[in-house]
Amino acid sequence: MTIIELELRGLDCASCAGKIEDRTAKLEGVKTASLDFVNKKIKVDIENELDRDRIKDSIIKLVNKFEPGVEVLDLSIKDMDSSHDHSHEHGNFDTHELIRIVSSLILFIIPPLLKLQGGIRLSTYLLAYFIVGYDVLIRAGKNLVNRTPFDENFLMTLATIGAFIIGEYPEGVAVMLFYQVGELFQGMAVNRSRKSIKALTDIMPDYANLEKDNEIVVVDPTEVRIGDYIIIKPGEKVPLDGLVVEGESSLDTSNITGESVPRSIGVGNQIISGVINNQGLLKVKVEKEFGESTVTKILDLVENASSRKAPTEQFISKFARYYTPAVVFIALGIGILPTLFFNGELTDWAYRAFVFLVISCPCALVISIPLGFFGGIGAASKEGILVKGGNFLEALNYVDRVVFDKTGTLTKGVFKVTKVKAYDGYSEDEVLELAAYGESYSNHPIALSILDEYGRDIRKEYIVDYREIPGKGISVNIDEADILLGNKGLLIDNNIDFVEEESIGTVVYVAREGRHVGTIIVSDEIKASVRDDLSSLKDLGVQETIMLSGDNGSTARKVGDLIGIDKVHGDLLPQDKVLKLEEILSESSGKKVAFVGDGVNDAPVLARADVGIAMGGLGSDAAIEAADIVILTDEISKIATGIKIAKKTKRIVSQNIVIALGIKLMVLGLGAAGLASMWQAVFADVGVSLIAILNSIRVLKVEY
Repeated sequence: MTIIELELRGLDCASCAGKIEDRTAKLEGVKTASLDFVNKKIKVDIENELDRDRIKDSIIKLVNKFEPGVEVLDLSIKDMDSSHDHSHEHGNFDTHELIRIVSSLILFIIPPLLKLQGGIRLSTYLLAYFIVGYDVLIRAGKNLVNRTPFDENFLMTLATIGAFIIGEYPEGVAVMLFYQVGELFQGMAVNRSRKSIKALTDIMPDYANLEKDNEIVVVDPTEVRIGDYIIIKPGEKVPLDGLVVEGESSLDTSNITGESVPRSIGVGNQIISGVINNQGLLKVKVEKEFGESTVTKILDLVENASSRKAPTEQFISKFARYYTPAVVFIALGIGILPTLFFNGELTDWAYRAFVFLVISCPCALVISIPLGFFGGIGAASKEGILVKGGNFLEALNYVDRVVFDKTGTLTKGVFKVTKVKAYDGYSEDEVLELAAYGESYSNHPIALSILDEYGRDIRKEYIVDYREIPGKGISVNIDEADILLGNKGLLIDNNIDFVEEESIGTVVYVAREGRHVGTIIVSDEIKASVRDDLSSLKDLGVQETIMLSGDNGSTARKVGDLIGIDKVHGDLLPQDKVLKLEEILSESSGKKVAFVGDGVNDAPVLARADVGIAMGGLGSDAAIEAADIVILTDEISKIATGIKIAKKTKRIVSQNIVIALGIKLMVLGLGAAGLASMWQAVFADVGVSLIAILNSIRVLKVEY
């Protein structure tokens, strides 16, 4: 897959952004194009790397056509200058815009103040009009030439020129003046919301203290290589992932995981980038380069999340595309039809049509809806929940079944031998020794727990014919004796009589030379407060919780009963989990099904679910690749938090749609009936936009 990623610095016109995205998607050689208006980036998936330069040049031409003055930077070749002056961006209160507005305002008040008449009065108003509105007129003209006229520039140009034609000079100037003031404040509000959202992910380290030739050298984190040693002082951000080799400290992980309680760390512990070292001096051996580090993965996920648009966002984009031309033709009908068929006065009905055009601008919806979803994604990241796109955040609203993996998800995934039983004259030590030798080639957590309990050296020269039997256990020859280790299915397949064990935990049956000689029970501790966390999901509208487990059915059901889960399916091989999830999905009747797993061996199921949620999958590439949502801690409670954020986001987005459309429809009606002036129309348009934008960033301000 070949991706072109460009930053569009200075892009603050939502309508222009939509046109650039639409035209880019239609370029030859382009598979998909997604423009993130909040981050001012466009990401384009192209068919052939050889077409990169041609397509990039075409995109630049499109940007210059629809939004002249926007600077295009190719992020894939790192030509972005972080020190670049952003003063040209629309929405920053710069001197040039201030002078234009003040100059126009002074000229606007001169005619009534000096009681000017005739040509001088008209000339003064025209000068005021062109000073404040020349950029709107230029953009409208260019759009007309490019055959894409229907946007706010066209609406404002048509309405204000129309006002001059019918002799309403003051209103023509006032509408353009207030429109530009409104655009200025609207741009400031958008930029403020952007900064608020980006502040949530302000975790990028600025430097690393590299140990080199017994000296400390301050370098850029990108210059550090795997195997290098870095020093992290108290109060500093951890720049790269690694292993602590010297020192002890506590870490503030709140900006990564959302947890306020500091985490202790010492020699031998893994440390992730982005967290803050609270007190002690730490020496760390680097295990991942900067591009693969945790902090980079998190920022990539959050910043790219806006490229996956929620259904509501997609609907609003399409709605705006048809809405603006529709209101133009309706306005045309309001201005002409009453005059032609009902003897209406042309000036009166033309004025009503111009009022109608002013209020019809769809900016409030086009800007505030993406901001709302991006704010929700930012709020989730603050809580340690990485959502890969607005579509997945919106999907959380409709989840009515949550399916859980057991090991590492509902349980801690830390196994410990809790009981050893011996039969047929064997001692418990002998049974444990046979099991340890049999499991010595396995890296499975159950095997490692048995080896840990045995605690002695394994003489591997005694072990031959080692063979793993998928879903059942191990067959091996130890000291010239045939040994079987595994679940009861393995013993049944080999026609071995055994004493069945009922226990909460994993049961490993040990057979020697066709006889059952012992049983080892390995338990996995259930995570704290799981029952309460599952209950919280029910309070949020989840109808059913389901557990899928590879453990034997009896053990799985006991765990399910203990934590209060609704349905339990045990004895499942990895492929069986996918089939079982398929069954659950087929029964979901239009609602969404979420699967929650540890992200390593559950990748196929995570990918198949409507919403795949990886728990504690921070260091797992499999988790980040397969899941739609990654929870950076192992807490089940974060699922409920994510759903709360999703519902809050959806509520705010819905409020914006109702407010924007409701007020606009009301004022449109008043304008068509002759009960609203152009001044009131522009105030209503600007006011609705500001209300919707400020409402969108409320999602950031709530404690979840």
